[in-house]
Amino acid sequence: MKFNRRASANWKGSGMEGKGTLTTQSTTLNNTQYSFKSRFEEGVGTNPEELVAAAHCGCFAMKLSFLLGDAGFVPEDLSVDAKVTFEDGVITHSHLDLKAKVPGISDEVFQKIASEAKETCPISKSLRAEISLTAGLF
Repeated sequence: MKFNRRASANWKGSGMEGKGTLTTQSTTLNNTQYSFKSRFEEGVGTNPEELVAAAHCGCFAMKLSFLLGDAGFVPEDLSVDAKVTFEDGVITHSHLDLKAKVPGISDEVFQKIASEAKETCPISKSLRAEISLTAGLF
């Protein structure tokens, strides 16, 4: 399967004082603001790193759901947080924290499948950063 997705950015001004907007093809983000403050401090708006974190945990959760299904399990709940570390101009690390409710699965099988999802989700495969995972059943 091959497909394309689009997003656009518009930036006005200098790196420190300027501001921009991001719009996605679906318009989920529609002229959503971003700026130096929203990226490096605590300003209003989004930033590229939080969007990478959102993409990573969303992709991982979906990949895990498919892999669990392939193994005969249907997850009731997959809650994933991602923490992306930006250091010296590079995303160096993405940590996925998973809490899951999967009826009938042993922890050993769950950990194996979660690890496979971490390694094989498309966003994990596209990042040149260390990727770690904490996974627990509830």
